Amino acid sequence: MIIPGFIIAWLTFPGVIVHEAAHLLFCRLFGLYVLDVRFFRFATTGPAGYVVHQGTDRFWPAFFVACGPFLINSVLCFAICFSVFLPIRFFNVEHWSYYVIGWLGLSIGMHAFPSNQDAKNLWALAREKIKAANYLALLVFPIVALVYVGNILSIVWADLFYAAGVGLALPELVMRLVL
Repeated sequence: MIIPGFIIAWLTFPGVIVHEAAHLLFCRLFGLYVLDVRFFRFATTGPAGYVVHQGTDRFWPAFFVACGPFLINSVLCFAICFSVFLPIRFFNVEHWSYYVIGWLGLSIGMHAFPSNQDAKNLWALAREKIKAANYLALLVFPIVALVYVGNILSIVWADLFYAAGVGLALPELVMRLVL
């Protein structure tokens, strides 16, 4: 079933907010001037949120600003879902609020993938850095390819499957290894 992206964004708005907050966090950590931020907008066209910041020719700040949401959203998805997974799955304690918190964790996980614009910016900078003999930039090319593939596959719910893997399957695996 194909559901328009803006409806998915509306239903999972906490994930959009955390995604943009992650961009902003890494801009601030690396001292990049932020021109405009929109954490969430109820729009039917264009991005659901954005961070406009000054450009940089420094490789690592650009990398972390572009890929920061993947790191932050994934960690938060796991941590939030694990906090409700444990009482429900292993102690048989249920409450309606656990499902709301679980939705929060999964919605954050669904917005972990960097956008195509992030991938495009990172690709361009990596090409420049390779020409300047920064061969660590070669590592970016498979990452950018995965971002594009992940965003294309979001049509068939790859973002939801990713969130379920991080938020449901990974806590299950961790608990089986621990117990």
